[in-house]
Amino acid sequence: MTTDQSTSGASLCRGHGRCYDLAEDLLEDDDEGFVTARGQTIDVPPDQVADARNAAGSCPEGAITILED
Repeated sequence: MTTDQSTSGASLCRGHGRCYDLAEDLLEDDDEGFVTARGQTIDVPPDQVADARNAAGSCPEGAITILED
């Protein structure tokens, strides 16, 4: 069984907002426009893996990494 996780690099995130626009059920923005999961590793539910991958691929800073078991 594969468990996908997403990690967001706090120092890389510039608040473009593409990630939480593409994965709105997984990621949220804070009051300053940054993703709230910045600097954290989160579990990605199986039904949201495609959205997480799209969010990671859309980040111009490469701040989101998908980790797989």
